Amino acid sequence: MRNRIFSGASSEAIAGYAKAVIDGRIIYVSGTTGRDPVTNEFPEDPAQQARNALSSINDTLRQAGSSLADAVVSRVFVTDAEAASAVVPVLGEVFGDIRPTSTFLICQIPASGARVEIEITASRSDSVILG
Repeated sequence: MRNRIFSGASSEAIAGYAKAVIDGRIIYVSGTTGRDPVTNEFPEDPAQQARNALSSINDTLRQAGSSLADAVVSRVFVTDAEAASAVVPVLGEVFGDIRPTSTFLICQIPASGARVEIEITASRSDSVILG
C-alpha cells in the first residue's frame, strides 16, 4: 500500500507530484530546495540552502516515521562548482556516519534563486510500517 505526504505547495497540484511517497518501508522524498522556512526566500549562501533543504526533508521523513538517519540514497543538484564546494561540507556533517549512496550533479534548477536541490530515499525499520 502506498501513502503520500503533501506539503501543500501549489506546485504539487500543478505538476502532479507528492512531497513524499511511502511504499512499505521505503520513503521517496521529492527534490527539495532550500527556501528559508520563515521568509520563503532563498538564502544566497548555498550551504544554508542545503541546510534548509535537509531540515525540510527531515521534517517530511519524520511524518513518515523516519529521519535522515534512515537515508539510503541522496541525490544532490547544484547550479555551479561554487555551490558544490559550499554544499559538500554540509553533506559531510549530516551524512558522515549514515553514508547513503550519493549522486551529485551540476545543473540548472528551475526555481529562481535556488542553487541547491536535494532528493532523498530512506528505508524505515520493520517496526515502523504505516498503513
